[in-house]
Amino acid sequence: QVQLVESGGGSVQAGGSLRLSCAASGYTYCMAWFRQAPGKEREGVASIYGVSSTTYADSVKGRFTISRDNAKNTVYLQMNSLKPEDTAVYYCAARRVYCITLQQADFGYWGQGTQVTVSS
Repeated sequence: QVQLVESGGGSVQAGGSLRLSCAASGYTYCMAWFRQAPGKEREGVASIYGVSSTTYADSVKGRFTISRDNAKNTVYLQMNSLKPEDTAVYYCAARRVYCITLQQADFGYWGQGTQVTVSS
């Protein structure tokens, strides 16, 4: 069993930056970030597997960067140029094989979520 613990959420003004972290307690190969805004479905944001194979949602390309520290079994999401529409609860997810899509049904391990609020 893998436990995921997120940290780093908070409130920021539009144009600002935040960095989310997610520490995994066990082996993972692919780690990802999803988000869910009020009244909307959960959507994939970014994923990373292997050394540096990444996938991003079109809405965050060029603004968000996913990275991982395998020694710490931790994944990060650096979020720059934040917009009010980025406001959501952000969830860390993981699986033990590679991932090339951002489909939440493919991920078996989930964190508890961390709130990100961007004000205009």
